[in-house]
Amino acid sequence: MEMKLVSARDRVPRKHMPEEYFELKNKIHDRLLNLIDLSLIESFDQEVLKSQIRVISEKILREEPKRIPLNSEERERLLREIEDEVLGYGPLEPFLRDPTVSDILVTTHKKIYVERFGKLELTDARFKDDDHLLKIIDKIVSSVGRRIDESSPMVDARLPDGSRVNAIIAPLAMDGPMLSIRRFAADPLEMEDLIKFKTLTPEIGEIIKGIVKARLNVIISGGTGSGKTTTLNVLSRFIPEEERIVTIEDAAELQLKQEHVVRLETRPPNIEGKGAVTQRDLVRNSLRMRPDRIIVGEVRGQEAFDMLQAMNTGHDGSLTTIHSNSPRDALMRVETMVAMANLDIPSEFLKRYISSAINVIIHIARLADGTRRGTSLQEITGMEGNMITLQEIFSFQQTGIDAENRVRGRFRFHGVRPRFIEKFKVAGIKISSALFDPNRSMEV
Repeated sequence: MEMKLVSARDRVPRKHMPEEYFELKNKIHDRLLNLIDLSLIESFDQEVLKSQIRVISEKILREEPKRIPLNSEERERLLREIEDEVLGYGPLEPFLRDPTVSDILVTTHKKIYVERFGKLELTDARFKDDDHLLKIIDKIVSSVGRRIDESSPMVDARLPDGSRVNAIIAPLAMDGPMLSIRRFAADPLEMEDLIKFKTLTPEIGEIIKGIVKARLNVIISGGTGSGKTTTLNVLSRFIPEEERIVTIEDAAELQLKQEHVVRLETRPPNIEGKGAVTQRDLVRNSLRMRPDRIIVGEVRGQEAFDMLQAMNTGHDGSLTTIHSNSPRDALMRVETMVAMANLDIPSEFLKRYISSAINVIIHIARLADGTRRGTSLQEITGMEGNMITLQEIFSFQQTGIDAENRVRGRFRFHGVRPRFIEKFKVAGIKISSALFDPNRSMEV
């Protein structure tokens, strides 16, 4: 994805402000809230509202008896931050406007880290105190019908732009509230973007496109922040428009472009501990909704068994992601998660069930320099004794690190002709056998 230029407004160097600055901002904000009707905010044009908030804020600032000296830049910053407090998410707003920021990590009210181009950096933005941070967290989670308090101190939510949010507060967070925001591009990445970033090669892209069109069941594995959801979004582009897709997620973040999509989201228990709807409930229900494809954002628990059932009962072409360190680990995690369903299934039978349900595992890794690479594509070929057998079609092998600390390596094919090529032929998907030549490699 090409990065957009960031306006000076969003990237003004921010120096550390004295405590009196935050006191003044809080005082103006409180007075402003007493003067405006928050219930009418959404009915006003945003630009008109911004100008009115600025006029009122300047008036309050002039009337403030206990002034602190502010130069023009500091005054502009103060007015902009008050505007962000009323209309947005306070200190987070500059980072939410910045398209180069992929993660925002709030470590108590004192520290806000952001990730840019795969690297974490500490910013000089901060919240006034824990109460200020809690107000922003509550504003985020309440907008999607969720809650966070001492009885329910962890929550997953999302922002209006689809960004994924996780918050955890006391008594679980010992040092104060913690907030993590995983941002997604306004324009989702396409296969061409993954090729441009060298996450994949054009040849691998052609194979993956064929895998989706041929309705193979795919698991995308990888660690946290490796790009599993992004890859899942890219793969979904190749599902034909005429197919009915049902997506199941804990917090909706998939950005499918097809018209016929049914989006389902889990629901946490209410204040009485009742009314929870789990991913397993939604996977079961989706089978009654006549889906052509089922996409589970991420399998984490007992729903793995129901997902396997769907894959084994005519819902070919299902896609999901899973946290793991390798394709082999992904299979072990699936087996472990099915065992969590307390089903008395012998291990050998369960492995056979898994091997017949899943066709392909695509492993994505985040490397030491922050880049993402598709490091392995493996096909499940069946069973050998009590072991699920895999054959690796391609891999990425790191060869070193250059003078600028960037990871160097090469993509290479292993000379294996996949069994799924037969399904490609049946589906009318043409692909050259020369793609799998073991002499074919690409240095990056």
